[in-house]
Amino acid sequence: MKKILFIVGIISLILMDACVSVRTATMTPEQRKTHDIVGRVQTKYSSYQWPPFIPIGAKNRAYNKLLEVAREKFEGDIDVVNITANGSFHPMEVVLGLVSVWTFGDVQRITATGDVIKLKKNYVEAPPATDPTIRAGEDKNRVSRDKPGATALERTIIRWNFDSDPRGSRIFWRVISSIPDQVKNTNELYLTTTPYEETRSFNILGLTYENSRDVTVEIKLTKKGYHDQVKRYNVRQAIDQQEISGFFELVKKDTESLALRYKSKRFNWLY
Repeated sequence: MKKILFIVGIISLILMDACVSVRTATMTPEQRKTHDIVGRVQTKYSSYQWPPFIPIGAKNRAYNKLLEVAREKFEGDIDVVNITANGSFHPMEVVLGLVSVWTFGDVQRITATGDVIKLKKNYVEAPPATDPTIRAGEDKNRVSRDKPGATALERTIIRWNFDSDPRGSRIFWRVISSIPDQVKNTNELYLTTTPYEETRSFNILGLTYENSRDVTVEIKLTKKGYHDQVKRYNVRQAIDQQEISGFFELVKKDTESLALRYKSKRFNWLY
């Protein structure tokens, strides 16, 4: 009996000593360039940890507690970094005992500290980086009926190349836009039959380099006796690659209808 009590006592002491110790929100190199440390804050609070060896939520709890204290002492847009949170023995552990530790969690007295940072007074945010693939000054130049050919976008030559098996399929194309207030969706326009190869530009009204990522060109091939096939191409990718191309392997409609007729004949005897 004494051995059992001794083991229970040792386990209790280990659990009581299993105090949380975490470090989080370390100041990043980017923050060091843009922010100054304007002070230091500390707070103490009681916390439950379950299981005792895994400090679940300890980091977020320490950050939120310190941020509350920092906002009372400092003005403006501030943040808390370099946070450390260390737990210590709480008298409640003696009252609750070993069973409580494993049932309700480990009661600890947490001391959390952290540095308060604020944006540097003379810091000026750098302008957004320009896209190197867009010609200077052309990012917002819009294709318009009033000034045809005035934008570099209209003068960018794109290779259109489409083929199919069997050949002689009709090619239709249309514009699909996710920004209809800037670039309108269009109806299908007939191009020619396959094989088709030509160099032409995207004379799409309202199109700019900036919004071209939100615009798609849909190519549809049709041929009598075959299923229609559709492929879509992002306009910005086509501009960067200076090509829009594809091969369409058409599927006969008869193949499917024959297969359905064959299945129906096989199972007719069941009815």
